[in-house]
Amino acid sequence: MKMRILLILALLLTTGTAAIAHAQDPVVVEIYFPIAVDSPITETLEGYAATFEEANPGVDIVFSYEGGYSDVKNKLLTTMEGGGDLPALGIMLATDIYDLRNAEAIVPWDAYISDDYLADFFPTWLENSYYDYDLDGTAEFYGIPFQRSTVLLYYNKTMLEENGFAAPTNWEELATTAQALTTADRWGILNPNSWPYWVFQPFAIGAGQNIVSESDSEVFFDAPEVVEALQFWVDLYEVYGATPAGVQSNWGDAPGLFADGAAAMILHSTGSLPSILAKADFEVGVMAVPGKEGGYATVSGGGNLYLVAGTDDATAEAAWNFVQWLTSPEMAVDWSINSGYITTRQSGLELDTWTAYVAENPQAADAVAALEYTGREFSVQQLNDVRNILHSYILSVLNGEATPAEALAAAQAEAAAILSIYVME
Repeated sequence: MKMRILLILALLLTTGTAAIAHAQDPVVVEIYFPIAVDSPITETLEGYAATFEEANPGVDIVFSYEGGYSDVKNKLLTTMEGGGDLPALGIMLATDIYDLRNAEAIVPWDAYISDDYLADFFPTWLENSYYDYDLDGTAEFYGIPFQRSTVLLYYNKTMLEENGFAAPTNWEELATTAQALTTADRWGILNPNSWPYWVFQPFAIGAGQNIVSESDSEVFFDAPEVVEALQFWVDLYEVYGATPAGVQSNWGDAPGLFADGAAAMILHSTGSLPSILAKADFEVGVMAVPGKEGGYATVSGGGNLYLVAGTDDATAEAAWNFVQWLTSPEMAVDWSINSGYITTRQSGLELDTWTAYVAENPQAADAVAALEYTGREFSVQQLNDVRNILHSYILSVLNGEATPAEALAAAQAEAAAILSIYVME
């Protein structure tokens, strides 16, 4: 009888322990996520979450779709200031690193990453991942590359060839080709410029001077090459009549207009590639932006994975496990194929899934090849303020209110005044 009672007690204790374990809440990894391209992003991500959860019981991956990149950043900072529940992760612009770090909204990944893990990422994606904060050169790693893009020139290869044109190799060829292909119902080139810095940078680089240095506190808005690049934008409509005059608030419409034949060329993100290929009934060409005297230029863009400050250890560990899986070469390639963003891992280009995909879609390989010409994206301290200065003066030029030289000189002076407190003597 005594033995039977002991067995019953043991069974009750075991059952109780199992029930308690079963009743424990799962670790929830919430991720603020922007939707910035015309692709089936949400369906793809929900599939990723389900796959990971099946292999990792006890972890729930929850994507919270917050609009665009600015919406994600603003919601994170607003929630933090209001004392609300924060996510574990956020996909935010790589260029937001200084603002996010200074607001103490993110923490570094250094406790989790290794040199071997980072070595396989394309180096250009890592240029805005570090925060240099100490005089001894110490840097912390904050942004894991995930959905990354570049500016591309999309061109209707069929149309160009039928009219005797090859892909342009310099500014003159770009302008004259666009001019020749402009008709009553078609523009030679669309240049979405209502949010100008990103699409403008390849022209500045192609003229010989990026608008930003490798530091966090130096810009070159008034360099002669940058002024010349802005003048070329103006010339595209004033001299060549090849693009709509003034500010073009057509970022969302441009890929569809191009695919429909209403534009012979457009400047846009690599993230638009899948939707364009799906809709266009002509051969699509993609390339980096031709430089002034030849050569090519583009600039990196897109979002990184940030670990949000205040995330508890268990959730941070689960988040890191998901991030490792999500950024593996196999998943990076799958994300690239489904979204149009460029794969972040070099070894992914050797996978059978990638080689099969580019065999059917060689434009994806051309987009990767453009990485050779990629410059550092505009990122400095107090980015919002400095970027708004540049934007306002570029828009003033496009609206006919100032010359490029006048506007960019003023932009340089105002930006330098803001950044002066960050310059180390």
